[in-house]
Amino acid sequence: MTVNPRRVLIVEDDESLVIALRDGLVFEGFEVTVARDGETGLLAAIESQSDLVILDVMLPRRSGLDVCRELRGRGLEMPILMLTSRGQEIDKVLGLKMGADDYMTKPFGFLELVARIEALFRRTSVGRTAAANEHHRFGDLVVDFRAGEVRRGTHRLDLSARELRLLRYFVEHRGEILSRDQLLTAVWDYDDPPLTRTVDMHVAKLRKKLEVGSGETSLIATVHRQGYKFTG
Repeated sequence: MTVNPRRVLIVEDDESLVIALRDGLVFEGFEVTVARDGETGLLAAIESQSDLVILDVMLPRRSGLDVCRELRGRGLEMPILMLTSRGQEIDKVLGLKMGADDYMTKPFGFLELVARIEALFRRTSVGRTAAANEHHRFGDLVVDFRAGEVRRGTHRLDLSARELRLLRYFVEHRGEILSRDQLLTAVWDYDDPPLTRTVDMHVAKLRKKLEVGSGETSLIATVHRQGYKFTG
């Protein structure tokens, strides 16, 4: 299986530094685009949808700080690694406030740059995965565990904290047959489950709230003598 290379945009006006960065990153397996002023860099970042931007602070036509602010203002969330000159601490602070993810002070080592780029990609990947795990859609139902709510269109369903926790466990184990004892242990934190009937009561209430109508198939199926299975 061929993996598409990560796309890195370098926005830098120092020709010798551009050549060194471009050649080194291409050797490391990245796809590299170069812009030599802020205005061109901004357009390139918007149009190419780069995976990461290496952005110098001091640029012709438009500063790196302005470019960073504009990209974040447009809702673009690719990692931005800013380059600053030695001693310009205020640029580092302003860059981070504008939405930069990291910065390096010139001169710097290429291996450290690559390590920071890889760290930013890992952080972005983890963040996106976590966000995806918090948000789900099942037909016209939208579940947002981060916000702690379930909606059908614009209508918010009235789920208790216990029902929301039960739903989360079902979603995280979709397709698996979950016994009543397993659900009690996971959702109620009982080491020695007292009454499996407790699960039946809560599942019935949750199922009723999630159902669209009598003709619709329930997201939570009963598996005879075994337990329940989330089929969404």
